[in-house]
Amino acid sequence: MNAIPRYRLWHGPALFAAGYRPFFLLSALWAALAVPVWIALFASALTLPIALPPVIWHVHEMVFGFGAATVAGFLLTAIPNWTGRMPLQGLPLAGLAALWLAGRAACLAAGLIGPVAAMIADLSFPVVFLGVVAREIIAGRNWRNLPMLGALAALLIGNFLVHLAALGLGDTAELGNRLGMATLLALISLIGGRIIPSFTGNWLGKQRPEIASPAPFGMIDRAALTLAVVALVFFVIAPAGRILPWVALAAGGALALRLRRWRGWAARREPLLFVLHLGYGWLAFGFLVLGLGTFLPWLPRTTALHALTVGAIGTMTLAVMTRATLGHSGRPLTAGVGTTMIYILVTLAAVFRLSAPLAGARYLLVLALAGAAWSAAFALFAGLYGPLFVRPRG
Repeated sequence: MNAIPRYRLWHGPALFAAGYRPFFLLSALWAALAVPVWIALFASALTLPIALPPVIWHVHEMVFGFGAATVAGFLLTAIPNWTGRMPLQGLPLAGLAALWLAGRAACLAAGLIGPVAAMIADLSFPVVFLGVVAREIIAGRNWRNLPMLGALAALLIGNFLVHLAALGLGDTAELGNRLGMATLLALISLIGGRIIPSFTGNWLGKQRPEIASPAPFGMIDRAALTLAVVALVFFVIAPAGRILPWVALAAGGALALRLRRWRGWAARREPLLFVLHLGYGWLAFGFLVLGLGTFLPWLPRTTALHALTVGAIGTMTLAVMTRATLGHSGRPLTAGVGTTMIYILVTLAAVFRLSAPLAGARYLLVLALAGAAWSAAFALFAGLYGPLFVRPRG
């Protein structure tokens, strides 16, 4: 049973009253801004004093900027529920957000301040955040969630490997980015498997009691998680090897079977719930495409990567941020027109991004459409949910 979190009375800006507030807002704003910046860099319409090649910078900022901020917002909100300890609030929370912002600015200006200063600024956030989470989990004796420390350590190591390349100390940037992506996907596999059947079972019990609840955790779930982790390990260490395609196909099939057992189609009436199933579906689809790419030479390698990133990470991020924000701000757990449009836009972004390599001479146009849909989804989230972050609950 989850503990009941206790909140201190905070008289300062409401933005720093709870961890999800600044970090969900920052992650959405950065997601909306960084992708157009990347497309402008790719099209040679913009130059910036970055120390990394534009493609490496783009992946780095999506994983260790946007992705890490979303993870921070989720964990800072979930950990008090897990441990019953006081959440991070006020000035310490503001300081943590400032470290994240400093990292984004440093990576944009690494060519001016130097790669060493950029590395120190950017790694300060994951180092401090890892320490904060370790303190809370250990002090709360919340041993079940110790794997979260491993995930945060992997994100830190991946980020460090990217900066090593910027320092000219090794060809480790792509390895670091793959480790970061794999970590986010592993978190989606694990946490999604906890919350999706739970939320679906609760909703079905109230709205459609004639339908059976999602299947309980069992052998299929263990096999799917194990195969997903093994596939991600090979994705990181041997992305061009002969083993990855077969393990990825097995993982994709097992994840699809797992998802089918959660009765997602019965929850299609509520977009706030159905989008969680959609995001997990992108995860299964991405693994399947990752495996099929070896046997279909016409299928670009980036198709699987963007199914897993734009599709799975992008959709699950928005699904979790919208639901958590509504719940913690005391709003009804249902998606209005604006929230539903957020989900439609991120789905369009994924479809366009997967289609771009197949568009021939229209590649840049379709890429721009994907970027526009992605940015619109996160900008709309910031516009609709931003007031809930900066106003006191009630």
